[in-house]
Amino acid sequence: MATTTAYAQTLEPRAYANAPVGMNFLLLGYQNSSGALLFDPAVPITDANVKIDMGLLAYVRTLNIAGRSAKAGAVLPYAWLSGEGYVSGDYRTRVVDGFADPEFYFSINLSGAPALSVREFKDYQQDTIIGFTFKLTAPLGQYEQDKLINLGTNRWSFKPELGVSQALGKWTLEASTAAIFYTDNDEFDTDKTRQQDPIYSAQFHVIYSFPKNIWLAVGTTYYTGGRTTIDGVLKNDLQQNWRSGFTLALPVNQKNSFKFFGSSGVSTRTGTNYDILGIAWQYRWGEDF
Repeated sequence: MATTTAYAQTLEPRAYANAPVGMNFLLLGYQNSSGALLFDPAVPITDANVKIDMGLLAYVRTLNIAGRSAKAGAVLPYAWLSGEGYVSGDYRTRVVDGFADPEFYFSINLSGAPALSVREFKDYQQDTIIGFTFKLTAPLGQYEQDKLINLGTNRWSFKPELGVSQALGKWTLEASTAAIFYTDNDEFDTDKTRQQDPIYSAQFHVIYSFPKNIWLAVGTTYYTGGRTTIDGVLKNDLQQNWRSGFTLALPVNQKNSFKFFGSSGVSTRTGTNYDILGIAWQYRWGEDF
């Protein structure tokens, strides 16, 4: 079990929205995840209830790559976890805090979002944007090989994603598809080797823009796959899950804004029946801004 799942399947509206080149974004956020959490269905835990409070520090910079707008960034999570459940019939508790696995990503808009300066961006009107994102999660989070519940995963993961965004007046429709690939964890449950098949996902969002740059997004995501193998034994833990959620963005002034977000499991086959609520503060700055 690891907290990575709690933000790996997060709904991400406006992921491919264009922004002026040379801008910097600093984000400080908090999210609470709670419910009948079972992040890793390969372990013999039943009746699990877990609460995770997670702080997120993120940085993003917009770039000009061959005339196309792009973004590069990193997310550093710190989590506090408390949980209880039955392990092979024995009641157990776990309280731990520390860093979860950090995430690094790069995205580029392949069509419909040229690289523009702040002055040029004032005249930009979105039509159709097609973009690509690559995310890398590094095994740097807290991990104890003799514990079944950890904040880190002790493995690398790689997530390529392709997305499209279509503006229709004050409305924007978005869709994306992605796959997450995992390396092996050879220190699972002390000395076992855990392998996991890729997880394939799709997201859909409807966004409405209000005056003064306020916007509201409602979306859903579906993901499937992820069966695990432990020391060569295939587990019956195929994931086929739906989640839905919202994001509300409220600018304070030209440089500061707040985002409120939440999501919940709609249909859960394996291991992700939890609720998320969170808030994030964003500060932006850049040349000629």
